[in-house]
Amino acid sequence: MGWTFPSRLGLLLLVRLAAVVLVEAAYINQQEPLGVKEPAAVSSISVSLFASLERLARLVDVSYCLGTTGIHKPFQCVSRCDEFPSVTLASTWSTGFLFGDSCGFIAVDHGSDQQRRNDESVGDDEQGAIVVAFRGTYSITNTIIDLSTMPQKYVPYPSPDHGGEPPEKPSHECTNCTVHSGFLDSWKSARESVLPELKALRAKYPSHPVHLIGHSLGGAVACLAALELKVSLGWDGVTVTTFGEPRVGNSQFAHFVDDVFDLDGIIDLEKRTYRRVTHADDPVPLLPPGEFGYQSHSGEIFISKSALSPSETDVQLCIGDADPNCSARDDSSVENLLNRLLHFRLTTSSLEEYMERMSLPARFRLWQLFFAHRDYFWRLGLCVPGGDPTNWGRPPYAPHDEELQSRATIDERFNE
Repeated sequence: MGWTFPSRLGLLLLVRLAAVVLVEAAYINQQEPLGVKEPAAVSSISVSLFASLERLARLVDVSYCLGTTGIHKPFQCVSRCDEFPSVTLASTWSTGFLFGDSCGFIAVDHGSDQQRRNDESVGDDEQGAIVVAFRGTYSITNTIIDLSTMPQKYVPYPSPDHGGEPPEKPSHECTNCTVHSGFLDSWKSARESVLPELKALRAKYPSHPVHLIGHSLGGAVACLAALELKVSLGWDGVTVTTFGEPRVGNSQFAHFVDDVFDLDGIIDLEKRTYRRVTHADDPVPLLPPGEFGYQSHSGEIFISKSALSPSETDVQLCIGDADPNCSARDDSSVENLLNRLLHFRLTTSSLEEYMERMSLPARFRLWQLFFAHRDYFWRLGLCVPGGDPTNWGRPPYAPHDEELQSRATIDERFNE
């Protein structure tokens, strides 16, 4: 008779408890390792990047109107559509229910200056872009079930049927890669609607970059979509921004994403074209568990402040796939516990501070699916005027806010 889920969960907690005992002893007795450098200092983001991410969070929030009251041309909905006067709707899609479903919209952001076209656009309100937004899953129950699905073999999906001919020999190969089968099924369902529309828009707006955004499970689908655009179709000018993205595949897949987007080779982390935004206490970026063979990829930007609303000093750039200063600090795998112990030792943190982090692991705090998992600059996921009622009465801090826009301009001039 096989294990039930509760018994497996209990075993994982027992292993974790044993690991805590081991790392406590190691912490007390460990000598300073020779030749090990201290981790790099935490780096908060610029005001301009903060403004871009905040704007994209509101834009992906609009996708939650799909499946309820809808989004209509030119760009109208009962939620935040009126906050984006430069955006026009191209199309929407909805492919079904439960595990195979995918919802989203494709739009053109013409930018505040219609004469300005910049290939380096990353979603701010001055530069044009083709935007593809992937909605997350409405049902929290479905979210948990989806994250327990077994992985399947991944090969970048061939695309001679839509969007042009793929390269004769792709520049990147994914060897021994596996991905979450539910995520891959969602993208396979959506691609028949997404790719033809993108092909037509790229022909009409050849200088516009393509920006894919997604929240929750929509972030995972955005990841797979972006890989097909870049690897199978050979498209340039593709940027991805996700909020609360779960782990999509195994370590080989994570390294594949890092390679395709050159996430480990860019010195200026703000120039990365894949931004995986995570939030303190959000369990989803740590799911599915590493014990099931899943691993996060690089490109993380971490919101360290638990409560709304953050400022740019609460948002930091992360290094590598498992920066101990970011969401990986709440990963409870045995390997990560040992890595965190070494990190705390090198940064002279106290044992008491370390043990404060030894509470229930974030990935088991499933009630945070209702809170931290939705708190990305605003509380996302409800299509009503002004967004979720918890946002009502909060002053805007988006690029349309004069003070923030002025600070972003000063920041850009300082860095020129």
